[in-house]
Amino acid sequence: MSQHKVHVEFPGRIVFVGFGSIGQGVLPLILRHIGTQAERITIVSADERGADVAVHFGVRFIKQAVTAENLRGLLEPLLSSGDFLINVSVDVSSCALIEFCHERGALYLDTCIEPWPGGYTDKSIPAARRTNYALRETALALRQGRENGPTAVLTHGANPGMVSHFVKQAMLNIAADTGVAAGNPQSRADWAALAHTLGIKVIHVAERDTQVSPVRKRPGEFVNTWSVDGFVSEGSQPCELGWGSHERHFPADGHRYDFGRGSSIYLSQPGAATKVRTWTPKAGHFHAFAITHGESISIADYLTVKSGDQVLYRPTAHYAYHPCDDAVLSVHELTGRNFVMQSEQRILMNEISSGGIDELGVLLAGHARNAYWYGSQLSIDEARTLCPFNNATSLQVTVAVLSGVIWAMENPRQGIVEPDEMDFRRNLEICMPYLGPVVGEYTDWNPLTDRERLFPEDLDRSDPWQFKNIRVR
Repeated sequence: MSQHKVHVEFPGRIVFVGFGSIGQGVLPLILRHIGTQAERITIVSADERGADVAVHFGVRFIKQAVTAENLRGLLEPLLSSGDFLINVSVDVSSCALIEFCHERGALYLDTCIEPWPGGYTDKSIPAARRTNYALRETALALRQGRENGPTAVLTHGANPGMVSHFVKQAMLNIAADTGVAAGNPQSRADWAALAHTLGIKVIHVAERDTQVSPVRKRPGEFVNTWSVDGFVSEGSQPCELGWGSHERHFPADGHRYDFGRGSSIYLSQPGAATKVRTWTPKAGHFHAFAITHGESISIADYLTVKSGDQVLYRPTAHYAYHPCDDAVLSVHELTGRNFVMQSEQRILMNEISSGGIDELGVLLAGHARNAYWYGSQLSIDEARTLCPFNNATSLQVTVAVLSGVIWAMENPRQGIVEPDEMDFRRNLEICMPYLGPVVGEYTDWNPLTDRERLFPEDLDRSDPWQFKNIRVR
């Protein structure tokens, strides 16, 4: 692995909590690009998945679930000042780990703000408190008194995470192409002002995964190209979206929050049961799931322009995800079972056929050039040549985890930070070699294109980019 660029030397220990498909794909990248040794890395996982990968790289593997009761006893011997905890688990509270790492003087990164078990689906908890919005508010509240503490990076995978960096680069590209003087935006206020000036109404994280295996999904099986547990957890949460200032039609099943920053809303149904219209360059326009994701809230919040308490501008932001075809069948079966999880799970990896891609990017719409998609078109074939233990989907996530870890190591006293607050150029510099073709493309498509071909619809033709037009009913 010596031919790969080492971005940063790290003398401390590294601990993984969780070691599913993402953890397994991150490990070889860390050993390539961070100056460390296998003997300084420990994996703590609730099950045996990935144990063979740990053995392959000579990394210590501890099979033990992290719980509220054993967290300190289990992790204290493994982490102290200057060490790093990478949280790629499910059902382990991110906030508990952040507090623990702060006390120990350790750095931290996660790909999703996780609650303890049941936090997503416990009906005794009000729906508004089972959202990513609520989890984010709880995590950001930990900033008080920890402003200059060890860096804790929230939600830095592909999305949430890398897509926030895509949004900034896409805005600069649109500004250059439309003659808008973007300058060199640095602060939250600078970026929000640029989005406002460009007239961006909608930001979709628009993704189409075409990877496929000759071993097709069987009844009672959930198939995916990344964590099944993670996908089902977020798909079971209430659908959430950042709510734009241009929106004129509040959803009948929509709800606002009576706490926090107020940048988003949620619907009275899960994201896995909510479909939206979107577009990517290779796929064209398609229907996608509006799966709950943290970037929907953080991007909308970050790009808000206010005068006092009055919101002058905010884009609508949400995920628009068409997973691989077998995952779509799996979601359809899951929702038909009223969200009772299938008894079997399968992550597509080595059996994926040649030719499929994961087209992941951001669609910025409503501006002078209508809509612009910017992102990665990584194929399974290229992913296999770039890094072992990855497919196209996982590599987009794992390299973003790597870039977030490196950024934290280079900036170790930043306290709790979100992707939107990080140096987008540095992160993209690290990610780009692993993303395949990274392209930007304009389109004339909008959510009214080819509508009413079969039946009349209740549409707002005065503004194509209303969520009323985007949502599939």
